[in-house]
Formats: sequence, structure tokens, C-alpha cells
Amino acid sequence: MIDVHAHFAEEGYSFPEEWNKIQGAGVNRVILAGDNVKHTRMHRDFCKSHAGAFFTAGVHPSETQNFDGETLKELKELCKDHKCAAVGEIGLDYHYDDTDKGKQRRAFEEQLALASEEGLPVQIHSRDACADTLAILKNCERYLKGGILLHCYSYGKENMEDFLRFGAYFSFGGVACFKNARKVFESVEICPAERILSETDSPYLSPFRGEKNTPANIPVIVGRLAEIRGEEKQILEAQIQANAERLFPKIK
Repeated sequence: MIDVHAHFAEEGYSFPEEWNKIQGAGVNRVILAGDNVKHTRMHRDFCKSHAGAFFTAGVHPSETQNFDGETLKELKELCKDHKCAAVGEIGLDYHYDDTDKGKQRRAFEEQLALASEEGLPVQIHSRDACADTLAILKNCERYLKGGILLHCYSYGKENMEDFLRFGAYFSFGGVACFKNARKVFESVEICPAERILSETDSPYLSPFRGEKNTPANIPVIVGRLAEIRGEEKQILEAQIQANAERLFPKIK
């Protein structure tokens, strides 16, 4: 099984105990998502000594206040690592009132261009910014040849077709295990089989409320996704693995 989006850097996990727990749960590949340059480097270093661990290089929209040419230069260098599976997580987050939307949009566009230059897919974070995210993807469609993932997809079934026009994949995590997550349930139900992926967004969004999340929870999440879709868990596991290897060829 695979977790396509998790965070370890400065999150307080104890290694090697946590990694042994993850492997023991049957999760043999984890993609660690970058939210800034420092954490991307920490993930790169972790991946050097852990088989099955990969990372993405990117700056989260909420971390773009100091994004500049030097940041791009550092990300470009990180992208060349053989274990860098994607550029990410990048995108837009308009949740907070003091958001510098212009800065976020510029950083998003520049990192999409970087992914294209490096021949990598992208992992996209988009919160409360559906229309602008779609507008940027349309304007930057020439940069999307490596593929895109909408991580922790939350915009509902009504917008899924809009993102599918750009060849998007969609990953779902612990929120699918919450009783009141109707919009997520509906998205999981209609997501094309060849576009669905599993993630935890660890340490956030545990399927067990109040607990710290871990990639070791992927079997619980995939089991719930299979239940929502009316599929056998083993069949969905195999489908997710094939999808992940198609979108992120470096993890094969």
C-alpha cells in the first residue's frame, strides 16, 4: 500500500520506531510532501536512508511570503534528486483573511513551470480557492504534462469534472472516515477508478479523531474508501498502486 502525501519534518515522530510501524502495517511506500525548502531538504535526507520513502519539492501556499528567485533555484536543485517524485505541495489557500493572494498565485504559477522544466508531476493544495485554482490550471495548461494530484480533495463532486479536464488525480485520507463528510463520500463514489489515490496528510486528519495521524493508518483509509465505493479492498489497493506508479513513475 502507498501513502502519496505525508509530512515527517519537525513533526515529532520517533524513528526508526515509526518507520517500522508503517512497514509493519503493509505500507511500503510513502511520499513526503514539501511545504518549504527546509522541510523538503529534511525529507530528502530521510529518503536517502529509507527504502520506499520518496519526497516532493515545493513551497506550500501559506509559506510563500518570502518566495523568490533563490527559492526557485533551491527547489530546482532538489527536484534533480532521484527520489524527488513531484513538485509540491503547491497551490492556493484562501482560508485566512490576511492571505496575500497575488503572492500565492505567482508562486503557484512559477512552481508549475518548474515541474514542467523538470519533467515532474505536481501535488496541489487548494483550499477555499477552487475558481482561482482552475483559472491558473487553464492558463498554465502547457505546464501540466507531468500530471497533477489534488491532494485531500474537498471541493465535492460538482467540481471534479472541471479538474478531470486537466487529467487530475484525486487523493483521499482520514476525512473519508468521518461520519459527516458527505461531500467527500460523494467524491470518492464518483472518482474514476484510474484516478483515485490514498493519503494520510500525516500528522494531520487522522481517521481516529484526536489522534496524531501516521501512514500506518493507510489500511484503515483504503478500507473505508473501498466500503464507500462498494469494492473489494484488495482490488482497490491494486488500483491505487497502479495509479500511483503511473502518476509518480520515480516510485516504481
